[in-house]
Amino acid sequence: MSAPAPSTLAIVDAEPLPRQEEVLTDAALAFVAELHRQFTPRRNELLARRTERRAEIARTSTLDFLPETAAVRADDSWKVAPAPAALNDRRVEITGPTDRKMTINALNSGARIWLADFEDASAPTWENVILGQLNLTDAYERRIDFTDPKSGKSYALKPADELATVVTRPRGWHLDERHLQLDGTPVPGALVDFGLYFFHNAQRLIDLGKGPYFYLPKTESHLEARLWNDIFVFAQEYVGIPQGTVRATVLIETITAAYEMEEILYELRDHASGLNAGRWDYLFSIVKNFRDGGAKFVLPDRNAVTMTAPFMRAYTELLVRTCHKRGAHAIGGMAAFIPSRRDAEVNKVAFEKVKADKDREANDGFDGSWVAHPDLVPIALASFDAVLGEKPNQKDRLREDVSVAAGDLIAIDTLDAKPTYEGLRNAVAVGIRYIEAWLRGLGAVAIFNLMEDAATAEISRSQIWQWINADVVFENGEHATADLARKVAAEELASIREEIGEETFTAGKWQQAHDLLLQVSLDQDYADFLTLPAYEQLR
Repeated sequence: MSAPAPSTLAIVDAEPLPRQEEVLTDAALAFVAELHRQFTPRRNELLARRTERRAEIARTSTLDFLPETAAVRADDSWKVAPAPAALNDRRVEITGPTDRKMTINALNSGARIWLADFEDASAPTWENVILGQLNLTDAYERRIDFTDPKSGKSYALKPADELATVVTRPRGWHLDERHLQLDGTPVPGALVDFGLYFFHNAQRLIDLGKGPYFYLPKTESHLEARLWNDIFVFAQEYVGIPQGTVRATVLIETITAAYEMEEILYELRDHASGLNAGRWDYLFSIVKNFRDGGAKFVLPDRNAVTMTAPFMRAYTELLVRTCHKRGAHAIGGMAAFIPSRRDAEVNKVAFEKVKADKDREANDGFDGSWVAHPDLVPIALASFDAVLGEKPNQKDRLREDVSVAAGDLIAIDTLDAKPTYEGLRNAVAVGIRYIEAWLRGLGAVAIFNLMEDAATAEISRSQIWQWINADVVFENGEHATADLARKVAAEELASIREEIGEETFTAGKWQQAHDLLLQVSLDQDYADFLTLPAYEQLR
């Protein structure tokens, strides 16, 4: 008697989408199902390990470089695989979700790389997950265009040699995709995003002279990097392409990963192309992990934590040194400013700040950096052109002058700034506005001239939570309390209602966003990720 055929993936609770059959083919679903069978149990073990490690940090209020991997750090002989031609020059990267208009604009932006985002800049509605995949394939096939229904403006791709190289970011390990299930168990969103993209596009990208390139988000340990490496090995063998075709850039956006940068590169060394410094999620991770650590771990207003803060300098300089020691690219942080079409003075001040930020990164040894808007590409490009000239990168700058001790990365109290009442008000205002848009399916949202994504909401609610639980006293004498947060949130909601009018307010998800922000900001049981309870409400 023959063995029963393995179960196939079921599409659950999802209305059919136009052309979804092009993405959700039997062969693609079989591949995702196999990824799920092979790797989800390890994913689950690693999520449990995160919880255990958090408990250890709560007990000790410290972190250190791992003694058990000291030999990896001490061994100077290993390097990551050489960068493929398409990833050798990464001086400017633009980020954004994979909707149709953004796909065209990002590819045309003049940036060397587009981070095509299924993660923090994309609310994971079924439409965004599936149609985003379709948009990328359509772009590679050059059958993509877009006409804005409001303005009538049309968008089309430039010639192939002028387009950015795509580096796709799947969801983090913590998120499931409830619409795809195997035997009643949802598939991790990371495996859905990676699996569908890789299966449909790996060979197509090779034929275009590029390859399947990925950004890996919210990694917390080298063991999580090892899991990704094993997935890459399996996937390449499954579709029959050479090992090492996949390339991955890891975001060092958790405090635990900052202590394992070399080990993360080592685990991925046949597939690694670099590390990136992600600011808001990094701060969120510090709050999350050291929330029991007392006053010395209390962060000031998020806008007061610049990349020149001593503990942030330690993190970014260690990242550059680590990458260049191992032959990998070091990619800098985000310039999130969105130019104003009405206020030239706002633009002038913001552009000067962006230039200073990108000048600093280029001079520190970074090989490239992120922007959120096409108008910022020329500014960032000028900063890196001035340092790189005709060179594709500066990996030859080894930064051997950098020496970072374990304590330097968590020396939060070296920052001469305190939480302010205005900081609380801003965290509430931005949090409500972002969550409301996210619940409507928008992951990248312009708020107060900044492009915000899910990391913004995470740092906003984390700071509210931290300030209340640390009994912070603001400069106006008010204590950070749950009642004060509720009062500020009620005032903000009333202000939004007045600003946009009753009809628009009622049509939106404002009360829901207000309630969710307060839930995750005030609950004693701190939610690991805001997007987990938010996903339950995303329809």
